[in-house]
Amino acid sequence: MTGPTVRLYTAAQVRQLDALAIETHGIAGYTLMTRAGEAVVKVARERFPAARRWLVLCGGGNNGGDGYVAARLAAAAGIDVHLVALKPPAELSGDAAQAAQDWQGEGGAVHPWPPDSGSDFDLVIDAMLGTGLDREVGGRYREAVEWVNRQPWPCLAVDVPSGLNADTGTPMGCAVEADVSVSFIGQKRGLYTADGPDHAGEVRFETLQTPFEMHQAIADSGTLIREYIIVQTLQRRARNAHKGHFGHVLVAGGIEGMGGAPRLCGEAALRAGAGLVSVATHPTHAAAVHLGRPELMVHAAADGDALQALLQRATVIALGPGLGQQEWSRSLWAACIDSPLPLVVDADGLNLLAGSELERDHWILTPHPAEAARLLACETAEVQADRVAAALELARRRHATIALKGCGTVVADPTGRYGICSLGNPGMATAGTGDVLTGVVAALLAQGLEPMPAAMAAVAAHAAAGDLAAEACGERGLLAGDITRRLPRVLNP
Repeated sequence: MTGPTVRLYTAAQVRQLDALAIETHGIAGYTLMTRAGEAVVKVARERFPAARRWLVLCGGGNNGGDGYVAARLAAAAGIDVHLVALKPPAELSGDAAQAAQDWQGEGGAVHPWPPDSGSDFDLVIDAMLGTGLDREVGGRYREAVEWVNRQPWPCLAVDVPSGLNADTGTPMGCAVEADVSVSFIGQKRGLYTADGPDHAGEVRFETLQTPFEMHQAIADSGTLIREYIIVQTLQRRARNAHKGHFGHVLVAGGIEGMGGAPRLCGEAALRAGAGLVSVATHPTHAAAVHLGRPELMVHAAADGDALQALLQRATVIALGPGLGQQEWSRSLWAACIDSPLPLVVDADGLNLLAGSELERDHWILTPHPAEAARLLACETAEVQADRVAAALELARRRHATIALKGCGTVVADPTGRYGICSLGNPGMATAGTGDVLTGVVAALLAQGLEPMPAAMAAVAAHAAAGDLAAEACGERGLLAGDITRRLPRVLNP
């Protein structure tokens, strides 16, 4: 799958884009509002063609104005529209006031909150709060959000679901659970991480005919990680290539009882194209790991000293799968950390790292939220409250590329660049999938990619393979190995 780079913005950055469109490119604010209303009606009719009676909920500000325009255009197209205003039209200003006047000027009625309890609708249009929310939802707006979420009718959110923080993807007390969100001008990053996907549903994006060059003016925007990043990142292999051209990954981990983790990691590295993969693991199960996947070169490591010869031959180290935190674990960890080789650190490799202030170059950390919280000396809830900020701060502190796992995995580096992955599914929340990701990251790093592109392409491939596995197996009962088996398909588009 190919396509253009998709940029991600904060709400403040989108307001900058709005201002550029109006002040620099001469597009009137009401023209943008009209185009937004047109986009809402277009998507609503495409997604819900049988919906003939719409409830449009309008708040104040431009989000409410978009709702008034959508109501007017839908009514003109023959839709039975019932509009409920949470803020009286007389209290509106600017373009939103104009939109309300145009609705009423064409005979549209404005009803107060709440709707008649006996009313029945086919579709709810949420145009209540938009991106300007800066505090917890309260009062009639909270009542309206909770009411919408109890109804059986589908819901389309205008720009962002009401109550959802457009930057962090977390509800501000509560948020509408939409089936589809039509977002404008710039893609809001909060729609793609944390709770954002559960509230936004399908995201449809409309530029509102704003100029391409305008969107390049925001230098610190993020990137939406999708399959096209794989195509952009990986080069075609030469026919005259051999395994030495594609790197040698050393996987270090697997304390007693945890032999499966380094095997999963090593197998994923092979499936992701590493030329050679060695596994240094505990002597008690080294033979079993080798029998399970004979393509892996498995070594029984009694302690970190046993890694020295392996480190001389390796290109990249994957440290942490099944490592544990015992004396044996610490010995392997110290040997790998002291090596100058590029390093991917996961699982207990991260937990051991949390006890030090270590910084180094050319390394990638792949924490889940709890591991990130240990590294940042904060609570897991604080990481989840702003996943992008947490990943960027961790990247800065450790001078590392970070892949913060979870819904909408965030990849960040010390320069302030970040990306959010919109792929993946809940079936991937199962044992071993993190080990698989570590193997993919290490394999791409071993093949010569720099840390940030390696991490972004690996996250995309891992999530896309997870989606293929879910299509074939279903989400419940999906295994990490199901993802590994599908890696070659997504890495050879």
